[in-house]
Amino acid sequence: MEIEQAAESLYKAFSLIGQTDTAAIGAVRGRIIAEDIASPINVPSFPKAAMDGYAVSSEDIRAASSQTPVTLKVIGCLFAGDRIPDSIKSEDLRSGCAVRIMTGAQVPAGFDTVIKQEDTDYGEEEVRIFKSQTPYVNYCKVGEDVRESALIASKGDLLDRSRISVLASTGVSKVSVYRKLDISVISTGSEIVDAGSPLGESQIYNNIAYMLQAALDKPAFNCSITTVADDEELIAKSIVSAACDSDIVITTGGVSVGKKDHLPEVLKDIGAHILFDHVNIKPGSLTIGAVYKDKPLLCLSGNPYAATASFDMYFGHIVRSLTSCTGYIPVSGTAVLESDFNKPSNVRRLVRANSSSGKVTIIKGNQMSSVMSAFIGADCYVDFPKGSHISKGDTVNIMRIPEALL
Repeated sequence: MEIEQAAESLYKAFSLIGQTDTAAIGAVRGRIIAEDIASPINVPSFPKAAMDGYAVSSEDIRAASSQTPVTLKVIGCLFAGDRIPDSIKSEDLRSGCAVRIMTGAQVPAGFDTVIKQEDTDYGEEEVRIFKSQTPYVNYCKVGEDVRESALIASKGDLLDRSRISVLASTGVSKVSVYRKLDISVISTGSEIVDAGSPLGESQIYNNIAYMLQAALDKPAFNCSITTVADDEELIAKSIVSAACDSDIVITTGGVSVGKKDHLPEVLKDIGAHILFDHVNIKPGSLTIGAVYKDKPLLCLSGNPYAATASFDMYFGHIVRSLTSCTGYIPVSGTAVLESDFNKPSNVRRLVRANSSSGKVTIIKGNQMSSVMSAFIGADCYVDFPKGSHISKGDTVNIMRIPEALL
């Protein structure tokens, strides 16, 4: 199975969670929106000046130039937030008049352009204009930013600062978001110990758990991590318990074919439905995707890089299934390779790399599945096809790691 097929099988296996929360606009960063929202107003809701200067009729200054300035009567001054006084609203005052205006102030009806103050003599009762100007220059039209009834957020959007800003600009104060997803991470392995604990002979620190915890430390998730020894019964109990309390269960280690690799047998014993257990990719070929009690179960390798790459490839598709959010899914693209990679592979391979301005450079260092230090600085994977012979200067396929997971 290819990674795209495996990911799709995870997406199709589950349904939207349904439960939602209502949250204030100031407290929704990183949450996943659970409704479509249309703008209740135009933004801006009135024509406004985009520059300090004078609101004028473009017709009145058609012949203006530095040699032949046009002189207009100044009938008022408006600042941002000012109401337009009746003295400026009179239709008799339009021709031959100007209004001194500051950035953000409402442009009165009848004036269709704002001339910069630098193109005038800064007059207070009369102003001399030294250039002509077409309509709607330095002039923000009604609805220029957002049109009334336009869709400004869609179910499944990840609420970042830009989306929140647009919602706030339309006056939206509360939004419906999906409740936080509860995620249980179960690290298996008698050889692993937590950071800060004494390291015994033949033991290693559990860096995969901390990688996952960092990736899942997001407003949309609640994450708990437990460590279980290489004991089939203990692992089974941990998965069964986690499935009762969580929306997603992720395990690390024990997916290979060694005597202490218990996950395949455990999944069989507890009655999990296997979606995939072998994928045509390195690293992470032995990643397992499964369903247990209608919950997603993602079983990752005990090798740090293999676990990280597989997590990046599949986790976002589970989130998409449960919330419609695509913000955690890698984005495919192309880039020009800036470095050689001559290591042959009999299967498709993902290699850690950094991309910028259409170019991609493979991270220097050991690319083995057990090595995590070569991940520092990586923001994407180069996707090398089986048996490929690609050199510096070639265009390659890349998968960008979602910014939301970095």
